Amino acid sequence: MNTTPRLLNRLVLAVVGLLVLLLGAAGLAVLALPAVAAWWAAAAPRAGAAIDGLRTRTTLEGQADTWLWIVLAVLLVLLIVLLVVWIASQGRGRTGLFATATAPATGRVPRTPSGGADGASGPEGSVTITAAAAEQVLKAALLERSDLAGASVSTWQLRGVPGLRVRVFPRKGVPPYVVAAEVSRLVEALDAVTGSRPPVLISIGSGARVRLTRAERVN
Repeated sequence: MNTTPRLLNRLVLAVVGLLVLLLGAAGLAVLALPAVAAWWAAAAPRAGAAIDGLRTRTTLEGQADTWLWIVLAVLLVLLIVLLVVWIASQGRGRTGLFATATAPATGRVPRTPSGGADGASGPEGSVTITAAAAEQVLKAALLERSDLAGASVSTWQLRGVPGLRVRVFPRKGVPPYVVAAEVSRLVEALDAVTGSRPPVLISIGSGARVRLTRAERVN
């Protein structure tokens, strides 16, 4: 439910994985195939000579080394900036707003001190429910259940609309469909109270929290 750029992530992983695969395959071919090893032994000196020639051509008078190192440093800094931006774009999408509604004008006509009507209608009003309020209410209701070892509730922005992510950890022996039905019932009760029907993702999992709870209960 977050705004992680999944397509970009898959593209980056595919490109990096392909490059690593090609490098690994090339190294393995040099070690395992005599023909490839002979080609590399003949090509390596020529490649080294070409690099030395490039370094000589790009070295300015009075300078000890090539200015290509400066270009490489700039490219590395740019790569670091792009990686920082990419890392910062992961996992975003949390929102602090659960629901908001605007009530229409009441249509009442306030009276003047003389007893007459001033002809103005009542002002509009707005109601805002924060994500923390909805999360705490739903989480408190979930933690009251004895068939759950733990629960977490978070609010995310999904296509411009706030949505809930409910993660529950049922105890050993509790059927997942029963937990899903009970969580759905609590979510519907929250919908009835708030007057909002946000998208909801229910995740039922197990892990160290459930195993530790089992051990504590047995002891």
